[in-house]
Amino acid sequence: MILLQISAGQGPLECCRAVALALKAIEKQCKNSKLDYQIIEVVNAERKGCFKSALIRFDDSEIAKQVVSQWQGAMLWICQSTFRPKHKRKNWYFSGCVYEVEEREFDKHIVFQSCRASGAGGQHVNTTDSAIRATHVASGLSVRVEQERSQHANKRLAIALLYQKLTQHQQQTASAQDKARWQQHWEVQRGNPVRTFVGDKFTCKK
Repeated sequence: MILLQISAGQGPLECCRAVALALKAIEKQCKNSKLDYQIIEVVNAERKGCFKSALIRFDDSEIAKQVVSQWQGAMLWICQSTFRPKHKRKNWYFSGCVYEVEEREFDKHIVFQSCRASGAGGQHVNTTDSAIRATHVASGLSVRVEQERSQHANKRLAIALLYQKLTQHQQQTASAQDKARWQQHWEVQRGNPVRTFVGDKFTCKK
């Protein structure tokens, strides 16, 4: 399994808009390449059509690796702000991070528990134990997933979300030295984006 996370980081609303535009571009790229993908999670910003982050799942394949490799690293969107028309700044940074997950190996460290799905969804949802709670034993982190109708599909979603959550937890609890090193790395990236997009149409320059 390959996970691609697109994030605005601590950037303003314009960076969140860039994430949403990037997600649309990735979806179009996948459809053109006939590559299956699944949007696992989007974190909405305070404005419609803007995302703080998006997590996309791919099956492990050479095509998937080629696609996600184009979205790894710091990226730049050059555009006049549509939210603040008189704002002088036109450079909006966002980033992509790729995780390759060995599902079978990671699975060994997780306890799965089936449970009744909640909320609206019709008779099927309310009468089957299709929801899954996944707990990472060592850290105690857990997620609950019930988006899909089948338990198997929810299990795969849970693995992806739990891996992302564990990775974020490890970054947050890293030592001050590690955080300083990462901050320096990010600042260097911001000065040398791997891809640059321009204008409202989000046209790629490189």
